[in-house]
Amino acid sequence: MAPAPEVGARVRARWLVGLGLLCIFLSGISARAATYYITIAGLGGEPDYEQRFQGLAGDLDKLLKDSGGDLHVYTVSGKDVTRTRVNDIFATVAREARSDDDLVVILIGHGSFDGAQYKFNLPGPDISGNELASLCERIAAKRQLIVNTTSASGGSVAALKKSGRAIITATKSGTEKNATVFARYWIEAMRDPAADVDKNEAITALEAFQYAERKTADFYESQKRLATEHPQFEDTGKSDPVRAPSTESNEGLLLSTFTLVRIGQAQRAAADPTKRDLLAKKEALEQKIDKLKYEKAAMREDEYKNQLTAALVELARVQQELDK
Repeated sequence: MAPAPEVGARVRARWLVGLGLLCIFLSGISARAATYYITIAGLGGEPDYEQRFQGLAGDLDKLLKDSGGDLHVYTVSGKDVTRTRVNDIFATVAREARSDDDLVVILIGHGSFDGAQYKFNLPGPDISGNELASLCERIAAKRQLIVNTTSASGGSVAALKKSGRAIITATKSGTEKNATVFARYWIEAMRDPAADVDKNEAITALEAFQYAERKTADFYESQKRLATEHPQFEDTGKSDPVRAPSTESNEGLLLSTFTLVRIGQAQRAAADPTKRDLLAKKEALEQKIDKLKYEKAAMREDEYKNQLTAALVELARVQQELDK
């Protein structure tokens, strides 16, 4: 006997909800996805800055290489920083990176802005924002993050922004031209457990930004100096930069799902071949939960609760497996 129409409708509805939840769970999982880091410390111009920029790049290089997981780390600084060397690194990553990998580019040093074009200062010819965007375009990674910690870095946003690419800058415009301190706190965020606000042992780009932005403001206040840098981000590819996430504009969504480094048990799991897939599932579920928070306003309340509950239940199950 065929089921009554209303019963069949309920069954189909439950089946569709279940299928949707399964798709949500599976779509974010990329167990073997890698992250490619390109760090460039540019021209210092004087010994103190040369030493500072090279030191920051060296600290970040060591931090990343010690952090575990499938990270591919490329760092260039000092006398090795030339356009040719930078182009070679991007070409190498373009050959290696897949579409489901992540790309992180970090610029440390001085930048300039003439009112129309941003340039990252190198020994010899500088690299413009447009040229940097072109280099990133050649890399297949669909999710990209550019962290521009230089002076005048706010002037680079227009050239760099694109759907699927998050941009963080140390300054709010190209007219903030003083040397910045943001890079110091960005690197500090990646090794300070206090930056892990949700305590999931994975520091995201949004958590690192908020940590570094707060520390930068505290620095100027403690020095009783007028702030000459105001960090900002743009991660929708279509909006003006902001300084705080917004569920209305979706600003902060990409950054909140972009894992930079892992700490504690998560770091150990990333180094354990028997737990890497479970860790990838855990992080995919956490990303889905974050995404749901941004989408809540556009969803029916029951739909939101069903999807959130399913994700939380599955997250708890995966966490139990990881804890064994």
